[in-house]
Amino acid sequence: MLRLILSGLALVVCAVCPSLAAQGDDPDWPCIQRKVPELSIGQIWTGAELPPEARDWSQDPTVAALIEALSARRMPLADAEQRIRTYRDGLGQDRKAQQIAMLVQGLFDRMNGERSQVISGIARYAHSQRTMAESLRREASQIDALRAKPDANANEVAVRTERLKFQTRIFQERVQSLTFVCEVPTLIEQRLYALVQTLLKAGDEAPPAR
Repeated sequence: MLRLILSGLALVVCAVCPSLAAQGDDPDWPCIQRKVPELSIGQIWTGAELPPEARDWSQDPTVAALIEALSARRMPLADAEQRIRTYRDGLGQDRKAQQIAMLVQGLFDRMNGERSQVISGIARYAHSQRTMAESLRREASQIDALRAKPDANANEVAVRTERLKFQTRIFQERVQSLTFVCEVPTLIEQRLYALVQTLLKAGDEAPPAR
């Protein structure tokens, strides 16, 4: 039984290895996706340079509240894009460029920050997985050595083996979770790009006649 546990543990750990090897510059980055800790505004926004005043978006309660709503992934993207168009249509022509600029800057600041936090969390998660894998391997080897002794305590072997099986299941579940977590930075980036593209079009389109 212990041999099976050891073999299973080796397979689980090796399942993480290819993605870790793909990012050799950072041993704590476990995802297949390339690690880009922060985005630049130029990667997202292709319109005119945003004015310095756009950085004051948090001082506008309406803009700040809209940014919070739009950036939340629980709001369907189609609904978020419609919220942008509705907001655009309610702006006077003299305020449209400035308000849209603040929305762009605010969405970038908020979602880029959220994305960076997720990436840092993934690295910490992966580091703890590495530590856990080493601990499991050590425990499995120790149990194996204990079982080989003529005077081994059968009860101790059984208890430690059951504990190792339980901890290995936890490790496996965490590996599976990591696959989904690795997608989150990409999902945030894709949503940010889609929202900013909607804002880019909103800035170019004239609101309907009233």
